[in-house]
Amino acid sequence: MLEMIHKNEKKVEYLELIYDLIFVFMIGKNNSLLHHTQDGQVQEGMLLTYIFCTLAIIQIWNFSTYYINMFGKNGLREHIFLFSNMFALYFMAEGTGVEWQAYHTQYHISWALILINIAFQYFFELKDKNTPDIQKPMIKNILLILVVEAALAAATIPIYRITGVDLSFLPVFMGIIVTLISPKVSLPGSVNFEHLTERAMLYIVFTFGEMVIAVGGYFNGELSARRIYFCVMAFLIVVGLFLSYGTVYDHIIDREREDNGLVFMLIHVFIIFGLNTLTTSLEFMQSEEIAALPKMISLIASFLMFYSFLMTVILKYSKTGCRPPRGFYIRLALTGASFTALMLIFREQMLINIALSVIYVFIIYSIIYKIGKLNKTA
Repeated sequence: MLEMIHKNEKKVEYLELIYDLIFVFMIGKNNSLLHHTQDGQVQEGMLLTYIFCTLAIIQIWNFSTYYINMFGKNGLREHIFLFSNMFALYFMAEGTGVEWQAYHTQYHISWALILINIAFQYFFELKDKNTPDIQKPMIKNILLILVVEAALAAATIPIYRITGVDLSFLPVFMGIIVTLISPKVSLPGSVNFEHLTERAMLYIVFTFGEMVIAVGGYFNGELSARRIYFCVMAFLIVVGLFLSYGTVYDHIIDREREDNGLVFMLIHVFIIFGLNTLTTSLEFMQSEEIAALPKMISLIASFLMFYSFLMTVILKYSKTGCRPPRGFYIRLALTGASFTALMLIFREQMLINIALSVIYVFIIYSIIYKIGKLNKTA
């Protein structure tokens, strides 16, 4: 009979936090892509580049975090692995900007090398005699995903140089799709789900940090009633968003469950992506260079993405006592539809738009808060 792996409580190491700092830097670089506007709208090429770069960076974080969770020992090899990736990410950051295509080769070589670096860590574990046989199929699956994605990232270089066709999206979406459909066989206890939830939460906190910096722009300029109003509203949006995620993390997620965590981490890719886009959307609110309709579409889409995937976390990972009733999702859908309609109707009225955003955020928070209270009464 196979023995279960019994792991001691796994704490987030200082090395992991240092590693995350490079991703804080990358968040700012990626968000800067959306500040290149033309005729009142974000340039289409910059928008597509932003989507690609953001997903690629979050995916790198996802892959490396998952490895550390399963096999991390805070040893020398792990230090070399993470610091090497940090160094390579600087080269990706240099190529993240309006002249992105000029850095295409550098960006993709760095990206491929990072994926190969992570793949080597899994390869070492695959060859380790202490790795249980039942764990090896999952390691092979992840290893295959990393190697294929790295090969695709490298292959986009000659294709782009010869034909001018950029296929950078292909490796990212391949990684996401294959992760979803791959068999996920692992030995019970080999993945520390509590550690994964903590790592995801810390990335969320860092992402909120970038949002706090962006909202700081509301406090610049001449003091007036209008400016104070926007400062208060923007700050309340950040507070409401943070309280919503905090309630889910603290009171709703079953962090002690047995779970391989792959889907949980993938969901957080899109939660973080939604928060990143919300950060830029809040900056657009006070910008006169962006037309009203693109502002609203960006803000609405960002809110809906963040909350949709946050609700997915509640649906799949809530504690038994916090399982929401069917009416919970109906209320969320109706609230989202009403918010969308009102924002589009009043799209020319920024004073009303930002107030509607605050109301929407705190309505959703109140719904989530009630679900969180179920845990205390269960």
